[in-house]
Amino acid sequence: MSESAGTAVADRGDDARGPKKERRPNIFARIVTYVRQVVAELRKVIWPTRKELVTYTTVVLVFVVVMVSIVAVFDFAFTQGVLAIFGK
Repeated sequence: MSESAGTAVADRGDDARGPKKERRPNIFARIVTYVRQVVAELRKVIWPTRKELVTYTTVVLVFVVVMVSIVAVFDFAFTQGVLAIFGK
């Protein structure tokens, strides 16, 4: 057997019982870590200005009104078509 094969087992950290298990931090440490990571990510966010927010909101509302109008027109047209074919 070569020397490199013998060291590969020793480098993995295994012993006769199997791989070593890492201990997880307690629940409070994990919660604190989570909150710190959330705050760090929120600091990276580029928040919209008031003007951008009003513009985006207006665009969304206009789009929703247009889509509702299109669906209402199709609903009315199909209702009239079904009533014309099958009667009241």
